[in-house]
Amino acid sequence: MTGQHGEASHEQMIERLCVALCALRTPEEAHALLADLCTRRETSELAQRLEVAVMLRAGKSYVEVSRVTGASSTTVSRVSKCLNGEVGGYRLVLDRLDGEES
Repeated sequence: MTGQHGEASHEQMIERLCVALCALRTPEEAHALLADLCTRRETSELAQRLEVAVMLRAGKSYVEVSRVTGASSTTVSRVSKCLNGEVGGYRLVLDRLDGEES
C-alpha cells in the first residue's frame, strides 16, 4: 500500500525500517546500517540511551546514571519512563542481552 501519490506512508516506512533491523545478523552488520542511517552523534545518542537503560535497570540512581553516561536528566527520566512503560522495548532487548551473557 502506498500514500495518495504513490509514496510509502509513514507507517510503511517505519515497518520497512523494523524489517530491515530484523534482517541484520551480526553486530558488524548493525554497525554498518547505523553508519549509513545515522550521523555519528545520532548513533552515540542511541547508544547512550541504551546504556542509561542498562544502568537504571541495575538500580543506579538518576544522578549516577547522568554523571556516568553524560545524559541529561531529561533523557534519563525519559528512558526510565520507557523502561517502566507498557511498550517494553528496552525490557525486551535487555532481557535478551542478559540471556546472551549468561
